[in-house]
Amino acid sequence: MFTERTSVGLDVHARSVAAAAIDGFTGEVFRSRLTSTYADIASWVSGLPGPVAVVYEAGPTGFGLYRHFTAAGIRCEVVAPSKVQRPSGDRVKTDARDAMHLARLLRLDEITPVAVPTIEQEAARDLVRAREDCRGDLMAARHRLSKLLLRHGIVYCGGTAWTAKHDTWLRAVALPQLTGAPTRLAFDAAYESVLVTKARRDRLDVSIECMAAESEFTPVVRRLGCLRGIGTLTGFALAVEIGDWHRFTGHTIGSFVGLVPSEHSSGGSRSQGSITKTGNGHVRRLLVEAGWHHRPRYTVGTTLRTRWDLAPAAARARGHEGNHRLHRRWVTFIERHKRATTADVAIARELAGWCWSLAVMDD
Repeated sequence: MFTERTSVGLDVHARSVAAAAIDGFTGEVFRSRLTSTYADIASWVSGLPGPVAVVYEAGPTGFGLYRHFTAAGIRCEVVAPSKVQRPSGDRVKTDARDAMHLARLLRLDEITPVAVPTIEQEAARDLVRAREDCRGDLMAARHRLSKLLLRHGIVYCGGTAWTAKHDTWLRAVALPQLTGAPTRLAFDAAYESVLVTKARRDRLDVSIECMAAESEFTPVVRRLGCLRGIGTLTGFALAVEIGDWHRFTGHTIGSFVGLVPSEHSSGGSRSQGSITKTGNGHVRRLLVEAGWHHRPRYTVGTTLRTRWDLAPAAARARGHEGNHRLHRRWVTFIERHKRATTADVAIARELAGWCWSLAVMDD
């Protein structure tokens, strides 16, 4: 419950901050336009009638302001922007009005705060997202190179692309077929971009594997590894992106990552649509990709058994049960002639629940 005397709403931007405060005793309203420095913001807040509570929306400015207020002993909440209630008839939006709106919502306890990660967790999250960006850059670089060759009628038909065999074909077969120095220069630039980006991705993979082996996330990563499709990189990404798994249940974790159907129901009618795609898109992509691994017949291979050796016995038993269950679900969808993509999303939603059950398990 809101117990402080003054509620403060901050509309934070990179170079300026719009501030508004409401004194609950006198009803007086305070407004100000501040710089984005923490000292300037804290100085203005400290001059308000105390005790004070502060709220601002999560965004690209991060959680530094939250940590600054917390260290000073001032309660601060970081609200989820998508959960901020706004009047449907409000057609005027300014920074000052947004700040006042946040201050009112805080006083009414009508805010949905986000889970603020620790500094160590945020650093690990930055590493994981750098790897995710690198993966996208590598895919784009490979597409540029392959489409350059396609425009000149050169297509690789020797099997899986981007293997050692394909790399030899690029240099020994594809390049000699290109005519003209400008085209060869374009090929060299695209090919170099692929090699450089791949090397950068491999370096990030090594760093993530080292951190996953010795960090606060290691127990969770090893337990998640008992499920098919969740190796070290995927398990570590899930661990750092979700953070505190205990704030969810096996049913709500799917909603958090946007894998539940959208719905528009009224009266006696119920209408469901495609998945909501809200929440953490990176986690959603990882779960959808991992879901495809449960389609083939379930066997405990060398890779999975190696991951099992690092996990507790209870996690191994739980993972074994989950792998059986998810494969049976795939078989059911196939027998019902469901589209593979639709079935995989349903598997990913259930896989999220199995991940939660392993993450919250005690070692």
